[in-house]
Amino acid sequence: MVNTQTNILYIYNILNDHIVKRTNTILLKDLLDEIIEEYQLDGKINETRIISAWSEILGPLAKSTENIYYRNQVLFVHLTSSVIRNELLMRRSEIIRLLNEKLGKKLVTDIILR
Repeated sequence: MVNTQTNILYIYNILNDHIVKRTNTILLKDLLDEIIEEYQLDGKINETRIISAWSEILGPLAKSTENIYYRNQVLFVHLTSSVIRNELLMRRSEIIRLLNEKLGKKLVTDIILR
């Protein structure tokens, strides 16, 4: 309960700081970015966006993904099919480029396929 109250107080203070300065307006996006940075949520948000982009880019091939996670700009993918693994290994650079384009910034520098 205390943690929730602290979170609410923090958000209230951010909003109050911007409301008091009526000449300075804040976009909701900027407010959310500030909250995400304060609570260090960007890593999990990026991981979620990358996993979603992976499924969109690979389409039906993504069904062979057994486990997927993201650490230190590397996407780790466990696959159920060695045939699809070999296909993706040959297209690794292209997939990295497509992921980063979809995400709008360079978040993935390598993909490890297992």
